[in-house]
Amino acid sequence: MNHKPQTVCIIGSGYVGLVTGACLAEVGHQVVCVDKNPDKIKKLKKGIMPIYEPGLSKIVQSGVKAGRLSFTSILGPAVKKARAVFIAVGTPSSRRGDGYADLSYVYQVAREIAPYLNKYKVIVDKSTVPVGTADQVSRVIKEKNSRARFDVASNPEFLREGQAVNDFLKPDRVVIGVNSKKAQSILKDIYSFVYAREKPVFITSVKTAELIKYASNAFLATKISFINELAALAEKIGANIEHVSKGMGLDRRIGQKFLKVGPGYGGSCFPKDVTALLRIAQENEVPLRILEATSEVNIAQKARMIRKILQALKNENNRSNSPKPDAQKTVLFLGLTFKPDTDDMRDASSLTIIPALTERGINVRAHDPKGVKEAKKLLPPEVKYPADIYQGAKNVDAVVLLTHWKEYQNLDLKKLKKRMKGSTLVDLRNIFNPREAKQLGFKYYSLGR
Repeated sequence: MNHKPQTVCIIGSGYVGLVTGACLAEVGHQVVCVDKNPDKIKKLKKGIMPIYEPGLSKIVQSGVKAGRLSFTSILGPAVKKARAVFIAVGTPSSRRGDGYADLSYVYQVAREIAPYLNKYKVIVDKSTVPVGTADQVSRVIKEKNSRARFDVASNPEFLREGQAVNDFLKPDRVVIGVNSKKAQSILKDIYSFVYAREKPVFITSVKTAELIKYASNAFLATKISFINELAALAEKIGANIEHVSKGMGLDRRIGQKFLKVGPGYGGSCFPKDVTALLRIAQENEVPLRILEATSEVNIAQKARMIRKILQALKNENNRSNSPKPDAQKTVLFLGLTFKPDTDDMRDASSLTIIPALTERGINVRAHDPKGVKEAKKLLPPEVKYPADIYQGAKNVDAVVLLTHWKEYQNLDLKKLKKRMKGSTLVDLRNIFNPREAKQLGFKYYSLGR
């Protein structure tokens, strides 16, 4: 298929917007990224990334050098020149605490771009938004500029943090929700690189595309909660959850992915998207019982991890015949971010688990390859952050692994054990070999085995 490059404006230079803009420039489109934060724009122009994402800095620099990618805080000219305007601002959970998505940033963008729609454009909702948002964006624009010619499309993102650049450039699929042939044609031009790789570009209605995004994240979250709940049963009956996961995943209808046990899902998507979909369902009087259980299990999983760590510390205390209470113990946590290869701390399990220990007077040290800067803003002030893992392990009673960074998977457990005062190793990702850990003298705890 022979397609021509398009002129694209990306509004919002956060995680989704920056990755989208840089990748579209990488495949040949002319892209301007707009953000209201002048400090962020200034840093981006200098090649300083506001987030950690493998490979992102390289393609940003490549796009800027080629003259296809630029950054600005001035909205008007960027919108006027663009054929497609992507809205990629945040849609966090509402501050009211009711679980609904906060669309105020999306609607603010709609109001601000309206005066600059000087000719036909396709407005693309890239942010994760509830069903019906495109209709409301259209209404807001028309109220501000009744003569504007445009269509609003939905093009949800399916980017995994830590894999976002690869996910955008080599996607499993691209979902495009449109209600006009003109908008469809422009978006097919924009995603011509996907057609060239013979990957599916799925064209559907706007509302269906909006629901696909929520449904996808909700289903993956359900798989995680399912296997975490099953792990608790496996521990009780003496089964091995790792083998259960593998045995299930060998069935192609089920698949291996998202059947890994852990301390509960987190991040910028799953928690808020599951809650938002539940609220949409309740609003429409269609209860989603399975999804309600998914959310409840995830909350319970974090509480179970706290109990597991406290029990391990109690066992450590009993073995040493020490009269000291658990409150005088020292624990080193490995991993703070919700997953590896990102500095994202949003809804990370560490934000629930670590405060629960410090509240009991337990001394906490914490290490993370990329998340410490953000963690210091969110975790209790008494938490210490050693730069070196083995130095951090000196005289600790226990080590708890929370996030499965590669650095931790390749740890020298023998060296770690020598540094410790106690012998407790709590592995909440099942990355270590139980036999090896026990041979080295660890009292080893994992999930579901």
